[in-house]
Order: sequence, then C-alpha cells, then structure tokens
Amino acid sequence: MSLNNKATLFLVATPIGNLSEVSSRTLEVLNSVSVIACEDTRNTLKLLSHFDIHTKMITYHNFNEKDSTKGIISLLEKGEDVALVSDAGYPLISDPGYILVNEVIEKGFNITTISGPNAGINALVASGLETAHYLFYGFLNAKASQAKKELEELKNFPYTLIFYEAPHRIEKTLKLALDVLGDRKACLARELTKLHEEYHRGKLSELCELRDLKGEMVLIIEGYKEEDKEVDPEDLFDEIDELIDKGMKTKEAVKIISEKNGISKNTLYNAYLKKVD
Repeated sequence: MSLNNKATLFLVATPIGNLSEVSSRTLEVLNSVSVIACEDTRNTLKLLSHFDIHTKMITYHNFNEKDSTKGIISLLEKGEDVALVSDAGYPLISDPGYILVNEVIEKGFNITTISGPNAGINALVASGLETAHYLFYGFLNAKASQAKKELEELKNFPYTLIFYEAPHRIEKTLKLALDVLGDRKACLARELTKLHEEYHRGKLSELCELRDLKGEMVLIIEGYKEEDKEVDPEDLFDEIDELIDKGMKTKEAVKIISEKNGISKNTLYNAYLKKVD
C-alpha cells in the first residue's frame, strides 16, 4: 500500500458518533496496516470489534507523544505501515499527531489521509452562518483569563469562528463569548450524528439561556462585520433611565436596551451599576 518503496503513515478519520459513516477505504486501511496508533485502545477497540478488525493497537496520546513517535518511526523503518486514529474525527484536529507527522516528513516516509467525518465542518454547514470563509479554532484555554484573551484576539476577525467545547464548560464559554464578542448570531451543535443530535441557533444571549447540555459541543459564531460599530455603554444610560422612570426594573431595562443596540447585557449592566454607584 506504499506510495513508493517506503512505508506509509495513514491519518485515518474515524466516526464522530454514527459507525455507519465509516467508508470502505477506512476499513481496508485499518485491516491492512501492521499497527493502529490510537488515543485510547478501549475506544478504538469498539470500532474495530464492530467491523471484526483484529489489527494490533498501540497508544499514541498527549502524554506519550514523543516516546510513541519514536516507536512508530521504528516500525516505518522496518517497512511496516501504520494508521493513526483519534477517538473521533480527524487525528491532529484538536488531537495529537503533529509531532509524529513532522517526524515522518523529516524521515522521508509516506503520509496519506483517509477522509471521514469532522464535527467542526458538520456543524458549520448546518449552522446557517457564513461558510465561504471560516476559522477553525478548536478548544479555548481552560483558564477563563486565557480564554478571554484568546477571544479578544479574535474579536475583529471577519470570518465565521468554529470552537469545540466540553459540556461542563459550555455555559461559561457562551457567557464569555457574549461579553467579549457582543451579541452575535451563533449555533451550538451537540451529539452530532448520534441519536440525540441537536442544533440550537440564535443570538449568543439566547444560547446563554440553555441549561443542562450534555455531549460533545461545537460552537459556531459569526465573524466581525465592518458595519458593526463599538457601542459605548455610557451612550445608552439615558435610554435605560427612561425605561426605569416608567417603572421598569433595572435588569429588564438593561436587557431591552442591550438587545436593541447589539451590546452584551452583562457589559451594559455592569457599566450602569458603576454609574449608579
């Protein structure tokens, strides 16, 4: 299966949920290589068992990437083809493999990709947001302060943004995105290709109302638009005062004015409280 006289590293995309999305070429490669390098042998075993594949597995993950790379290079030097898979989707996309690929290139072995599902692309094309130009960012930093810094760097990026997120962090991430990016159109996709696949579309402020979300998440957010102008919270205080004078509660007034002017509700509320103090 080599492209020349040297062995080949196959980068194999695996299902993100629905096993029926496996291609015949994927099965052919996983059956024919000498070794399958995977993040977690327990997860990959489920896939292999389903299709009655008995190829030897070795682990290749974030914690053994350098050592495992040496072992895989050794296999390739012996003329043995190797497949690299992640638990779901493409290896290297928010998953390990970068070190290995560069080492394989440097050593002059073959590399080829076996196409398959990708959660980011699945979510993007069904999001209803612009697809001509986009930026796949992957996971934001787990630390809120660093995640905020990353979003601030992306704030004026004009293309659709694609993020991955874990269920236990999604609520905080949505609120942070609203505060930093403003109330943009967005789509939250979860459990893609699985039985409980679900898409939530709307403004970030609307998605922030969601609760008890489970499963792997993809968050799609529209990019910055030139016509969007920065709104100074202080310019909106008079409008808030007018609503409060009519008997409306502060939080309700802030919510109405923030939605009207495309500014984060939390940002406007905090600024107004400082003004009142």
